[in-house]
Amino acid sequence: MFEQTFKNIDDILLNDAGCGSELYYVEQTSWILFLKYLDDLEKDRATAAELTGKLYSPIIDKEYRWINWATPKLAPSEASGGKDEKLDHHNALTGADLTDFVNGKLFNYLKKFKQSTEILASIKSLL
Repeated sequence: MFEQTFKNIDDILLNDAGCGSELYYVEQTSWILFLKYLDDLEKDRATAAELTGKLYSPIIDKEYRWINWATPKLAPSEASGGKDEKLDHHNALTGADLTDFVNGKLFNYLKKFKQSTEILASIKSLL
């Protein structure tokens, strides 16, 4: 299912200037997959908590969640019955804005996880 998607990404990245092999971007790809996985896992846990009447406190602050910076959605339209969620291209970070956010904010935010035993325990339990 994802094999062709990864192949397409590999082709694009390999054609980028300065990339001689997958080794040049494997770390970045791993981070992207981890952050997406963490976002999906937190959504699943929030849904499970809601179904059992419990509160769920996300590990990642709202500003740094994948859904808010990588794939923000437009509000569902009334015409679609409230079910149609489309990518908000005006608020999705790309290019220099994405690089500035990841390097200047996101990685600095994630560094605090090393200093917090509570957060580390939460992430270990997720994994």
